[in-house]
Amino acid sequence: MTLLTTDRLSLSPVAPADYDDLCGLFGDPAFTRHIMGRALNGEEVWSRLLRDLGHWQVLNFGNWSIRSRSDGTYVGQVGVLDYRRHIDPPLDSPELGWGLATAHQGHGYGLEAVSAVLAWTDARLTAPRTVCMIAPDNVRSKALAERAGYRPFAHTDYAARPVVLMERPRRAPPGP
Repeated sequence: MTLLTTDRLSLSPVAPADYDDLCGLFGDPAFTRHIMGRALNGEEVWSRLLRDLGHWQVLNFGNWSIRSRSDGTYVGQVGVLDYRRHIDPPLDSPELGWGLATAHQGHGYGLEAVSAVLAWTDARLTAPRTVCMIAPDNVRSKALAERAGYRPFAHTDYAARPVVLMERPRRAPPGP
């Protein structure tokens, strides 16, 4: 099991026990408006959870659940993904994705979690870059991506919605 910790957060691979928290996250229209444009029902969340579990089983990476180290509160999720998206230009590198519950946005948790996953990715994967996909009007997520080192490389559509594709070169892990 790949556990990551930061000063304030604990990241653990998504698990079936996260289902209720994921239903709360993806059932919130304020959270999903930039991702899929609508809240998800329990069946759709279950399918996403199974997809996330499959990532870990098949690829040895995937989504982590983010929790507060102080009290275990569910904060959101962050992950390294290969969704094989039907998009042009193709995402030919590992994709980073993240999302924080609306109550936990604006506290620096997103950058803290993304930075931990990027350090893990840079140390363990050999891909020359990671990519992310963000809705153009998702100002907070775009700002987080830029603070994490991502820069735009294409503007396109995905699922009939405009998106900005961003990339970040792999950074060499620190030496001994």
